Amino acid sequence: MDDIIKVFVGGAVTVNLLKTELEVIGIYPIIKNGRQTGASAGFIGGTDTSVELYISQSETEKAEVIVEDFKQRQEENK
Repeated sequence: MDDIIKVFVGGAVTVNLLKTELEVIGIYPIIKNGRQTGASAGFIGGTDTSVELYISQSETEKAEVIVEDFKQRQEENK
């Protein structure tokens, strides 16, 4: 099994936008949302701004351009 790596951390909406862009090129990321997981278990953990996006390590090269472009656009919009 291929290792997974974290490629982005941000708010839930932002992470879902990047997830959609990666899915367009055939990469299907995993989202880890500590706040949502905690709420499901009956307690609050994490924050709305610490949602993590992971991809398979073998897809890193393919995703790199999309992720870097996305990060740059996020910085420009601040």
